[in-house]
Amino acid sequence: MTEAYIYDHVRTPRGRGKKDGALHEVPSVRLAAKTLEALRERNGLDTAQVDDIIMGCVDPVMDAGAVIPKAAAFEAGYSTKAPGMQISRFCASGLDAVNLAAGKIAAGSDEIVIAGGVESMSRVGMGMSGGSWYMDPSVNFPSFFMPQGVSADLIATKYGFSRDDVDAYAVESQQRAAAAWEKGYFAKSVIPVKDQNGLTILDRDEHMRPSTDMQTLAALNASFQMPGEMGGFEAVGIQAHPEIERINYVHHAGNSSGIVDGAGAVLIGSKAGGETLGLKPRARIKAFANIGSEPALMLTGPVDVTEKLLKKTGMSISDIDLFELNEAFAAVVLRYMQAFEISHDIINVNGGAIAMGHPLGATGAMILGTVLDELERRDLNTALVTLCIGAGMGTATVIERV
Repeated sequence: MTEAYIYDHVRTPRGRGKKDGALHEVPSVRLAAKTLEALRERNGLDTAQVDDIIMGCVDPVMDAGAVIPKAAAFEAGYSTKAPGMQISRFCASGLDAVNLAAGKIAAGSDEIVIAGGVESMSRVGMGMSGGSWYMDPSVNFPSFFMPQGVSADLIATKYGFSRDDVDAYAVESQQRAAAAWEKGYFAKSVIPVKDQNGLTILDRDEHMRPSTDMQTLAALNASFQMPGEMGGFEAVGIQAHPEIERINYVHHAGNSSGIVDGAGAVLIGSKAGGETLGLKPRARIKAFANIGSEPALMLTGPVDVTEKLLKKTGMSISDIDLFELNEAFAAVVLRYMQAFEISHDIINVNGGAIAMGHPLGATGAMILGTVLDELERRDLNTALVTLCIGAGMGTATVIERV
């Protein structure tokens, strides 16, 4: 099978996902188009050679609907020969777009694919596309449906993470993200978003709060206690896990991922495709996997899919130099580190979504790019990227530098 290589990647800064956020006036299609423009300009890309553009978008409605990657290709001035496809696997959509691109290249059907994702959460709110998982009792009951925050608190309770544990992790995420920005670690890949007059709207992640400390977080009330206790979702969690007597509510806005706007894109191709365009590969996509996980815990999928991927590849945890796990909630990462006995020194080393935010459909592509840059900076070889997913799923990808 043909190997799939990563040639380049870019992302926008993440804007706060509120009406006063810097990117609120920038439609999803324009955010996506900015990444396409940047990949073309950075690589001298002949866009007629692009076999597909695959982008994740979790809520593809309103101005984020109607096959947004094709619309973004029009806006970016790409050749009309470049098609587009929109996908969703909830929070892993951006990484699954990359994996799908790699699969198409491995199968020999494509030579050059751009993959990534976009989400403008200030313009299209989370859950606006609806769905039976939220609304239909015939799906709610067998899936033990509950808000993700309640599931995160269930994980913290089951695996013994205290309020201090999750808050300490969040403080470290903020400090690491601030240090990474200060040291210029993101400068290579973050492209500024400019208006039609060429004036910069945003060139830095807007959600960060570097001054966050334990005292700041201690003042915040648990966000999910009311829906858990008053909404009846705690009873759902206990029904699924009767060993839990009651849920300890520890998550809040300060130790959960931020709601933001943003887009990311990765240029992927075969060796022959890259040579045709005069490009040098930076890494190869070694393997990827998806899995369904326990639906009440919901967010432990990264553990399950990592076990599956390691077994599939014959690798062990010690073969991985760096890990990048989306910080949907602090307990998600703490459980992952606990399960595999991973040191915090090699996971999310430049912070994550608690500090910088989680633009749902784009995050997977963003964090893959982040860890590739870090592999190069540290002169390391192998990284594993993974995300938890709504309804109980996991996606993971292993990349190796070349």
